[in-house]
Amino acid sequence: MNLAITSIETYADNPWDDIHRPQKLGVALDTGSSDLWVSFKTAGMETTLSYLAGEVIGQIATDTVTMGGFSINHQTFLVADEVSQDSVDDQISGIMGLAFGEIADTSGMPFWQALASGGRLAAPEMGFWLTRFIGDPQATDNEPGGVFTLGGTDSSLYQGDIDFVDIPTPPGSSNTLWQLRMTSVTVQGKPVPITSGQSALSDIDTGAASIGGPTEDVRTIWNAVPGSQQVPGSPELWAFPCTTNISVSLSFGGKLWPINPVDMNLGRLSDSSPLCLGAIFDLTMKAGTFDEPEEEGWVIGGTFLKNVYSVFRMSPPSIGF
Repeated sequence: MNLAITSIETYADNPWDDIHRPQKLGVALDTGSSDLWVSFKTAGMETTLSYLAGEVIGQIATDTVTMGGFSINHQTFLVADEVSQDSVDDQISGIMGLAFGEIADTSGMPFWQALASGGRLAAPEMGFWLTRFIGDPQATDNEPGGVFTLGGTDSSLYQGDIDFVDIPTPPGSSNTLWQLRMTSVTVQGKPVPITSGQSALSDIDTGAASIGGPTEDVRTIWNAVPGSQQVPGSPELWAFPCTTNISVSLSFGGKLWPINPVDMNLGRLSDSSPLCLGAIFDLTMKAGTFDEPEEEGWVIGGTFLKNVYSVFRMSPPSIGF
């Protein structure tokens, strides 16, 4: 089912204000988390969901959730009454986590997984095509994010075959996140060395805007760009001369996928600055600023995903571009 605009309807017979009738709520679709939450004012026992850029606090509830013609009658989700400023923007009422239920803090099975496990999807997969508005002078603060296809793919949005790579799940373990192992990186057309092992594990995350990685690997990438430097006061961020077009390509065991230089440039540090903010940041250092445990690997967000059509497949567990 193609969803240009995502909405959720909640049907409740409970004491919460304004939820006695169906509500349509815009949510961010996030393959980097597993919980569903929506924002309402409530009272009672509280649960906290933490993200790299903030947290939400509220009560766990069970209700009917409908999206794009699909419904789950007893979907567990969080009714959030406290939302930190950086969790979502003002146009979004919540987040629908699309990772696996193993890591859901609400202990609820994610919406997509409940549908797939119940055999209600034409195919056990999800497809994403993300829009690009960087450098578009006509873009507003609230633009369509792209097209989400639940239960298949939209062949009108890509050419050729999808190149699937299996998720590296250890024997006897359950899938938790949509992850691949980064195998190679090129900068300005030349390969750069990156750390292998656990540090190469990469969350393919539609809820992330840019790309974050381990300290040494991020430093190596930016050292391959002449004139780049850490941003004063924010050492997890890097900047580079605005006159430079940065060419970065990533591989996860399959093809080498190039990133459009437009996506690598997040804009000038200030109106008069000759330096522009780069779209690859130090994830290890960033996590520390939110008092979160150090991150070992990578988070691969919109900076990369705008350049591919991405498919998340349940069986066999794999990701394709």
